[in-house]
Amino acid sequence: MKLKDLLRGLDIVSATADMEREIPSVSYDSRTARPGSLFVAMTGYAFDGHAFIGKAYQNGACAAVCERPPEGGIPYIQVRDSRRALAVIGANFYGHPADSMTMVGVTGTNGKTTTTYLLKSILEREPGTKVGLIGTNQNMIGDKVLPTERTTPESFELQGLFARMRDAGCTHVVMEVSSHALYLERVYGVHYAVGIFTNLTQDHLDFHKTMEAYCDAKAILFRNCDKGVCNVDDPWMERVTRDCTCQLYTFGRAPEADLRASDIELAADHIAFQAVTARACVPVRVNIPGAFMVYNTLDALAAALVLGIPLDRSAKVLADVPHVKGRVEVVPTPGKPYTVLIDYAHSPDGLENVLRSVKGFAEGRTIALFGCGGDRDKTKRPKMGAVAAANADFVVVTTDNPRTESPSAIIRDILPGLDGSPTPYVVIEDRVSAIRYCMDNAQPGDVIVLCGKGHETYQEIGQVKYPMDERKIVAAYLSPTARYFGKGK
Repeated sequence: MKLKDLLRGLDIVSATADMEREIPSVSYDSRTARPGSLFVAMTGYAFDGHAFIGKAYQNGACAAVCERPPEGGIPYIQVRDSRRALAVIGANFYGHPADSMTMVGVTGTNGKTTTTYLLKSILEREPGTKVGLIGTNQNMIGDKVLPTERTTPESFELQGLFARMRDAGCTHVVMEVSSHALYLERVYGVHYAVGIFTNLTQDHLDFHKTMEAYCDAKAILFRNCDKGVCNVDDPWMERVTRDCTCQLYTFGRAPEADLRASDIELAADHIAFQAVTARACVPVRVNIPGAFMVYNTLDALAAALVLGIPLDRSAKVLADVPHVKGRVEVVPTPGKPYTVLIDYAHSPDGLENVLRSVKGFAEGRTIALFGCGGDRDKTKRPKMGAVAAANADFVVVTTDNPRTESPSAIIRDILPGLDGSPTPYVVIEDRVSAIRYCMDNAQPGDVIVLCGKGHETYQEIGQVKYPMDERKIVAAYLSPTARYFGKGK
């Protein structure tokens, strides 16, 4: 593709590069620059790509897209916003793949992953549809699973993923859209048929600094979609939709919701309720427990409705939907009188939701095992300690992904939330040892909730990801012949 075609749609300030030159590839990491490639210099969270323009040029890049002209006579294209430029270049390079599919974006603190899986299941039962999924657990093209590194990929990779989905015959894409992705322009230029807002609670304040800024990042989605499906019960909905340009459809338990839940039934292995609109009342059952699942189900039903799928048809699909990996997931413990659950809860609200749900059906104690991620929002650590103390019968404080922080320092930040509580707790820094402790000390009827890792099968220590699949840890500890090889002893 010629450079001039790759740059189509960009507001160019100045340029010295040859616009007729053929560009075989695009890079925003100087280490991946190749002969003839175009290098896009972005200002990142930790690094400024402008400092690596020379390195990219040495590696063969023929020109740089940048916000500041480089030194040394390197050919360049100056733009006002190189992050937006990368998104536009990606769309041009791959032929605007999103334009040929129905795009659905899901944003919010909790429930995004479950919502995308439920909606994908509903859509795939419709004749002639094939659905691509992008999210925290994995990316999917129909039934084909692709690995993922982050909730929403960088814009150029995202456009490449859209192209793979288009070329595979996908008619719809259902994707999680993180606040980082919205703020950092990873989805710039992508227009959604439907945007979904699940909820907003404290998370990612290490990046956004304030809840208002976090909310405003989420709100960007609703200026780039045709219809917004929003949780009317959430106190942040008004701010999220304040400057929206889309038609709104609300869900929740409040009487004014366009789609509301009534006659809610919560059980150990399912939820059930009546889904009510102005024209219909349909019984709904989903075989995943937890009060929060009511909202995860409502938003999927509401999105399907605005996409033209009748409520009763969606409800029939959801009755058969399998469990979502890492979300209130039951781990087999054959022959044992206790239950082990895995859940991705890693925020105060997420932890409270899952522990309250378990409390509702546990015959014995609710045992909460959790830690907090390193290099992330420190202010939520004591809050999570307090939530665990208030909603569990016994707490085991351990590590999550410490990353470059000291695990003991993270734990010290958690403990003030537990101090003074009558709820007993222990601290076991090594997570594998902590899991084994829970199993050794569980009593009949107890439910052990392993919080924070969810679908993850690794533990990040320093800048290395060590194998850690909690399912394997539990299975190995229960088997006299199985062995688990991970970071834990």
